[in-house]
Amino acid sequence: MIDFYGLTSPNVQKIFIALEELGLPYKMIPVDVWKGEQYKPEFLKLCPNAKIPVIVDHDGPGGKPFTVFESGAILMYLADKTGKLLPKDMAKRYEAIQWLMVQLTGVGPMFGQWTHFKLFAGPGNDYAMTRYQTEVKRLYEVLEKRLGQSAWLGGDEYSIADIATFPWTRNHDNMGVKWDDNPNLKRWFEAISARPAVKKAIEIVGGIKSNRETASDDDKDRFFGRGRYARA
Repeated sequence: MIDFYGLTSPNVQKIFIALEELGLPYKMIPVDVWKGEQYKPEFLKLCPNAKIPVIVDHDGPGGKPFTVFESGAILMYLADKTGKLLPKDMAKRYEAIQWLMVQLTGVGPMFGQWTHFKLFAGPGNDYAMTRYQTEVKRLYEVLEKRLGQSAWLGGDEYSIADIATFPWTRNHDNMGVKWDDNPNLKRWFEAISARPAVKKAIEIVGGIKSNRETASDDDKDRFFGRGRYARA
């Protein structure tokens, strides 16, 4: 059994999808980041970075419990644990891993910053919005080109590179990116959306409730590291 700590963010959605794709038994344990639950001492013992998702695999290496945090590390761990969702051939494996890294170092941070400045920042952030909107569209162009050359992001097999990237593209319309203008992304997105495991994962995510809509200003300040929680 795997204890899975998370909520509803794209990084958490990745792990839901992977667990469903792999058919691994898991127990979801909500961590409402809008209430500051990620700062509780018991959670910090699992993840000193105070971030979700986190898993605790009670049948880890050597049959002992093993904790993994950071979504990319969790995806790689689950792939290695099951021997699925990453190619065995070394060249093909690293072709997939490098596209996983594109998501972890590019798509996630840039799309996340765009979302922050679009939804949560005050006025006077024109430069930030231009900066992140440009990066969002550039990265979509990179993905569109890649998917014109390959069936999947990581190569000719569906892999954790696709699972990692898919949740971040679900909001493409609001980001000003239309699938009609990106036929390769459209094909890829619709193929993933149609997978039974993905449908189930998204359904589960849709039923999870959080304190986001009712979070106090202080809760938001703590979550974003601003106001009295700012370090600069």
